[in-house]
Amino acid sequence: MRIYVPRDAAAKALGAEAVAAAVSAEAAARGLPVELVRNGSRGMVWLEPLLEVETPEGRIAFGPVTAADVAALFDTGFGAHPKALGLTAEIPFLKKQTRLTFARVGVIDPLSLSEYEAHGGLAGLRKALTLAPEAIVAEVTDSGLRGRGGAGFPTGIKWKTVLGAQAPQKYVVCNADEGDSGTFADRMLMEGDPFTLIEGMVIAGLAVGATRGYIYSRSEYPDANDVMGQAIAIGRAAGMLGPDVLGSGRAFELELRVGAGAYVCGEETALLNSLEGKRGIVRAKPPIPALQGLFGQPTVVNNVLSLAAVPAILAEGGAAYAAHGIGRSRGTIPLQIAGNVRFGGLFETGFGITLGEIVNDIAGGTASGRPVKAVQVGGPLGAYHPVSDFDLPFAYEEFAGRGGLVGHAGLVVHDDSVDMLKMARFALEFCAIESCGKCTPCRIGAVRGVEVVDRIAGGDAAAIPLLTDLCQTMKLGSLCALGGFTPYPVLSALTHFPDDFATLQEAAE
Repeated sequence: MRIYVPRDAAAKALGAEAVAAAVSAEAAARGLPVELVRNGSRGMVWLEPLLEVETPEGRIAFGPVTAADVAALFDTGFGAHPKALGLTAEIPFLKKQTRLTFARVGVIDPLSLSEYEAHGGLAGLRKALTLAPEAIVAEVTDSGLRGRGGAGFPTGIKWKTVLGAQAPQKYVVCNADEGDSGTFADRMLMEGDPFTLIEGMVIAGLAVGATRGYIYSRSEYPDANDVMGQAIAIGRAAGMLGPDVLGSGRAFELELRVGAGAYVCGEETALLNSLEGKRGIVRAKPPIPALQGLFGQPTVVNNVLSLAAVPAILAEGGAAYAAHGIGRSRGTIPLQIAGNVRFGGLFETGFGITLGEIVNDIAGGTASGRPVKAVQVGGPLGAYHPVSDFDLPFAYEEFAGRGGLVGHAGLVVHDDSVDMLKMARFALEFCAIESCGKCTPCRIGAVRGVEVVDRIAGGDAAAIPLLTDLCQTMKLGSLCALGGFTPYPVLSALTHFPDDFATLQEAAE
């Protein structure tokens, strides 16, 4: 009997370790030969810990399971039980998805390279090894892949720039410093299918002529860092990394580096400074990292999800990936649904699904049962969208057209009890705390912004134009997205939810 209990950090937080221990103890007590597999999470957090049992018909799911449920599950032969959910693949939340990047997450043992390969792994790398660098870049360009970390910059263009640069050493850097509130896709991928990220980075190295890579993770992700470190060692021992990648004579070496947890190090140039052992502050651009990046050499800097999408693109072809999505937003996007929702978790689908479909149909509305008031999309620097925006297709240009950001595709839902003035204050306070201090609009602007919001909260309506003017200064004058995007949540709260500010004005009058 093969039983799966996730080792994902979210599942662990909900009791997966106790469930796994109970399964092992119960099997031993009954003298049953059980193979316990610690897989990644399927992404249905409200069902964690999700226990699965392999059967001839497919995997059967039970959840959320507690250690106290395990004995009864064995008594029923993993059949009729109150926690039984049927075939895992038929659970509606999972069945509706288009899983390309996350196809193996929750399915395989994350640290089994043989299982990885049996489920399509290494096909993209093997194809890449038969192609010229220009052809690899062309496939990625044709796929329409854009930066999944938030910037949305076309990946193919970035790779082409690094490929064309002349230098004795080039680098591939993975930005795994996932610091946005309401986002967890990078962590889930690293914990549930680390070889996908490794394969994507090796392909990137082949494409641009880089022989060294670094994964820059965060200290708050101990589980992801543990799995990733083990996967790198396994990959190196198997010839996936090293001086002779899969016997091709091509070299690519990879290291995991863990940052100290500064939010600003999610910005690529601050990240590069941190990797070099310097203070994590933003660099002025130009020069761009593609020409002068890590240690002054041409560097590809991509997010986890961007690099993890590459193996599927090479294996199936750029056109197949581009067949998903709308407009200039091609492929799939792993949505991270959080906040006040009934069904929170990761949902991978093609671009184009509307915001209303995500919140009402997929997330099931609010957990509180109260009406939705606002949805913040794109992390703590993303805009707040009202219910009137529920017709908005989830795509880069479409969100930008309404003053929003797709960002890292994290969605945090709030019901009608939320105070949007407090949300605006939080955005500015967050920026003030996390600013690297390099530029004045961000360093000083965020602090003054908190003060101005407090004046408004005290009934000073005359301070609202000052807040708007301050946000414009931060938006246009900041060196990086931290200061430049902080105005999005502030101005969207002020624009779409004026009553939360007007009540205070009226009280003052």
